[in-house]
Amino acid sequence: MCGIFAAVSETSVTSALVGGLRALSYRGYDSSGLVIAQHSGLQRRRAPGKLEALSSLLKEQPLEGFVGIAHTRWATHGAPSETNAHPHMTPKVAVVHNGIIENYSLLKADLESDGYRFNSETDSECIPLLITRNLDKGMTPEVALREAMAMLEGSFGIAVIFASESDTVYAARLGSPLVIGQGATGHFIASDAIAMASVARNLCMLEDGDVAKVRVNEMSITNNAGEVTHREMKALQVSEHDQGKQGYRHYMLKEIHQQPEVVRNTLNHYCDNASFTLKDEMFPANLERFDRLSIVACGTSYYAGMVARTWFEKYAAIPVEADVASEYRYRESPLSPNTLSLFISQSGETADTLAALRYTKEQGLSCISLLNVDTSTMAAESDSFLRTLAGAEIGVASTKAFTGQLMVLLLMALRMAKASGRLDIAAEKAAIKELFTLPVGLSNVIDQLASMKSIASSLVQSEHTLFLGRGTGFPLAQEGALKLKEISYIHAEAYPAGELKHGPIALIDEAMPVVLVAPPGPMMSKTLSNLREVAARGAKVILISNHEGIELASEHITHAIEMPDCDPVMMPVLYTLPLQLLAYHVAVLKGTDVDQPRNLAKSVTVE
Repeated sequence: MCGIFAAVSETSVTSALVGGLRALSYRGYDSSGLVIAQHSGLQRRRAPGKLEALSSLLKEQPLEGFVGIAHTRWATHGAPSETNAHPHMTPKVAVVHNGIIENYSLLKADLESDGYRFNSETDSECIPLLITRNLDKGMTPEVALREAMAMLEGSFGIAVIFASESDTVYAARLGSPLVIGQGATGHFIASDAIAMASVARNLCMLEDGDVAKVRVNEMSITNNAGEVTHREMKALQVSEHDQGKQGYRHYMLKEIHQQPEVVRNTLNHYCDNASFTLKDEMFPANLERFDRLSIVACGTSYYAGMVARTWFEKYAAIPVEADVASEYRYRESPLSPNTLSLFISQSGETADTLAALRYTKEQGLSCISLLNVDTSTMAAESDSFLRTLAGAEIGVASTKAFTGQLMVLLLMALRMAKASGRLDIAAEKAAIKELFTLPVGLSNVIDQLASMKSIASSLVQSEHTLFLGRGTGFPLAQEGALKLKEISYIHAEAYPAGELKHGPIALIDEAMPVVLVAPPGPMMSKTLSNLREVAARGAKVILISNHEGIELASEHITHAIEMPDCDPVMMPVLYTLPLQLLAYHVAVLKGTDVDQPRNLAKSVTVE
């Protein structure tokens, strides 16, 4: 969730450090800071708030050097403040840290008993103090770091510089990602590859237990056993072009508009566009041997799994359980050896989902992941993984990654149906051919919904909003409610429309807007009956449906968002768009920070 960027370069690193932090700022943060190693010692600048505050401070108090570490903090222990901002340091060592040190209270008491003084409220500060105590005992910097790591419980990615080795940055990880980039002027370290786009050509991912010693022209890595090891350098996949807004007002809007391209790329990757067949080799082998599917994810990825549950059960005739990752392993549910476990994460670093994956692997089950980052920890630890091909997603509120997940899940459901003999070649060709029309359909809907301000304005003054849907419309309603609350800060909840009379209808009055997802199909008439129930109690209803649904409910609705008729298999992907755009326009009208909403982070790497 926090961001780390470090540099060892032939040229001054200050601008590169600030640029790296800016590239990481999409993850969410509340303060920032950096330390530069100079001949006179370690020099620090920190500021609460946005990066502009740190940039202003650096103009007032310039700081230049060839080795440095920097950080954007998302508060866990201690409120946002300059004192709690990273880097944390002593005269001998400075540290930036991502993750949580679970035993920090015990470590703090131990250090204080030895006379070491804490200046912040953070768990992170115990790391430089532990290292300093080891240095005071006469240990070398690398040994002092290793000994400190051995005392830490929890998760961490850290970058460290020592006053006595002012030409070196050390990096270490246990559960929190770190990558090392190789550029024309030196080496760079970051918690996310996207920060490397402007400075590095190649990168490698550190593994748990690794300690890297990085200088301008050399790098060495030792593993958990202290043995020298090699981590393969790969070409950087992210470009500076991916980071720009390309003329859009916000990253979120750009990424909404990129969804037709994401769908097209996904189809071309997993399907043959000449024969309209699946590329079987792109999917895990032996899918037919599993008789159950378990889907585990968090947030938006969980809602994608909820939509896909219908597809897997309908097309592949395989029972599916969908679990929230943070609850999954604590249920201690009996696990069948014939269950395929599928874990979904945009970043591939989501702490709860990664922990669930590790728990499941310990039980001996087959584990695959659906990810947007093929260099992630989950990609490395899964038996196999599928890519969403969404490209870099900067907006904290996920849009194109969700669409990419839906598409791959749909194709995987069709592949499982094919493997089990339930999908013959004629049906396969018909389904894939239809899906290849989807990018154009998405583009048309985006153009059609370009202006939703009049509808969005009806929600701006609302304190609460209810979202309703049935079938796959229910997880879409959940995703719509999540988007609205994430970026507009309006309290929003979603319910299955059929559950309305079992409690939620008590909330309905003239002040409660209702967004109702009602695509055509066997459940539309029941959903429209629920619409009439809320309208009768004074609710202002925004209906998302096709022309027929809107005509049937016209006298009971305040606003309508008309969707084109489409093959039912494509409906969830298309009906995602108005929910995303509605939330976006409400947030813009309210003047909230669309791309970096308060209290949220793009990649949740702590439990």
